[in-house]
Amino acid sequence: MLFRFSLYGFLKNQRYYENFLYLAFLEKGLSYFAIGILIGFREVCTNLFEIPSGAVADLYGRRRAMIFSFCAYIVSFVIFAVSKSLFPLFAAMFFYGLGDAFRSGTHKAMIFDWLRLQGRSDEKTKVYGFTRSWSQMGSAISVLIAGALVFYSGNFVDIFYFSIIPYAMNIVNFFGYPARLDGDRQSEFSLKAVVRMLGSALKQSVQFPPLRRLVFEGMGFEGMYKASKDYLQPILKQTAIALPLLLTLDESKRTALLVAGVYFVLHFLSAFASRNSHQVSNWRGGDEGAARFMWWIDLALFALLIPALWFNWHPAIIGLFIALAILQNFWRPGLISRFNAQSTPEMSATILSIEAQSKSLATIILAPLLGLLVDSVSNFSPVGIAGTCIAVAILLAYRGKLEERPASVSV
Repeated sequence: MLFRFSLYGFLKNQRYYENFLYLAFLEKGLSYFAIGILIGFREVCTNLFEIPSGAVADLYGRRRAMIFSFCAYIVSFVIFAVSKSLFPLFAAMFFYGLGDAFRSGTHKAMIFDWLRLQGRSDEKTKVYGFTRSWSQMGSAISVLIAGALVFYSGNFVDIFYFSIIPYAMNIVNFFGYPARLDGDRQSEFSLKAVVRMLGSALKQSVQFPPLRRLVFEGMGFEGMYKASKDYLQPILKQTAIALPLLLTLDESKRTALLVAGVYFVLHFLSAFASRNSHQVSNWRGGDEGAARFMWWIDLALFALLIPALWFNWHPAIIGLFIALAILQNFWRPGLISRFNAQSTPEMSATILSIEAQSKSLATIILAPLLGLLVDSVSNFSPVGIAGTCIAVAILLAYRGKLEERPASVSV
């Protein structure tokens, strides 16, 4: 099963459009504020379906939820490719958000459930970090393929079509998952059961302080990273245009080469970080100590981004964005492990969907705001300022240790 879990992550991250998404939108004539609105709308859609999707997956079959998710992704890729203006892109974002909602917490719950059945629950951070490292390796290979596609096609849009192939392959992969990973699902749909499951999970998240704290930490770290990470793309384009090398190539080809090279390094190092995230936890005495240490690193990186972005120090900006990506991959396995430690087995997908929803909520707020500020000041310094403020707020708000997991809640 570790092979199938890793294959899932590798194929999932064959998103050939991902590292060119902002550039594809800019090619369609969109402003940064319009891009932020689209990103925010995608997160709204994810947010609306996130927790119900986790409850449905827990009750009626996680494999079915995953297959539905990837079908929704494929529909979104087709719309992205054929859209010529802003408004059809909202439909593409709707299906993409739907796919994210039914995927995010569900597959993690399957991994943790398999570990529990194997008697290996104490390896959560290590195993999840290992499978996530294959996701990052998939991203590293993906950006090389995408760079080659953009180089030869001369545009950033056609790569949406090519993304359909690995996603169809992943649907086939899901049929090889054992039925027991569906969980103790019910045979008939019951809205009452979904609402009861959802209510229990929300009650834990709101009333139990450790879960509430993890929700806010996830919103700050993951939400800010998700809203800001793709600003690296236009910065790379600016750098490619300014480079004296490869002047015989047109703008899109130079951009494709630089984006492919930088993102390959970024994803390769991120894979290393994810696979070794458990080492940071061991070094800092557990996931909690590792999380606090990484918040300080996050603060330092965003603070350094402020002058780098203001004065357009492109090499420093690129290096800091790569460092943030590496940090996020050290951070995320520990965060997911901390969430899982505070949930009960029968509600694991629902609790992890709440984690994903909180991240989406933060992105809904931050993506349009960052886009508006970037358009207003005509540089990317608001990204560094916002990240610094969030890190300071979290470090000031949460200085104590996390409490133990709650008692099991009946559903």
